Amino acid sequence: MNPCQSCGACCASFRVDFSVHELDEMGGRVPSGLAVEVNDSLCRMRGTDHSPPRCAALTGRVGVKVACGIYEWRSSPCREFEAGSDACQRARQRHGLVPLADI
Repeated sequence: MNPCQSCGACCASFRVDFSVHELDEMGGRVPSGLAVEVNDSLCRMRGTDHSPPRCAALTGRVGVKVACGIYEWRSSPCREFEAGSDACQRARQRHGLVPLADI
């Protein structure tokens, strides 16, 4: 199983900003209802600006079993996020999860 499907820490650790052109109403694929406007050119995944952050598209329990409700339509920051990267390891640590390399 993909380790990301039992983690989800990244989806509950970071603010996720992306171009408004990625929204479905602008010709992109990210559902507009799951984003909030930041300014004329930038929007943010709903829930990621909360404290603590948690993307509105994330389902399940972090560290146990999770899924992205819009995986095939997710934004570019989500597509570019790398499992095992420094940011991944920081997110896992915030949620009390062992480093990915130790699994």
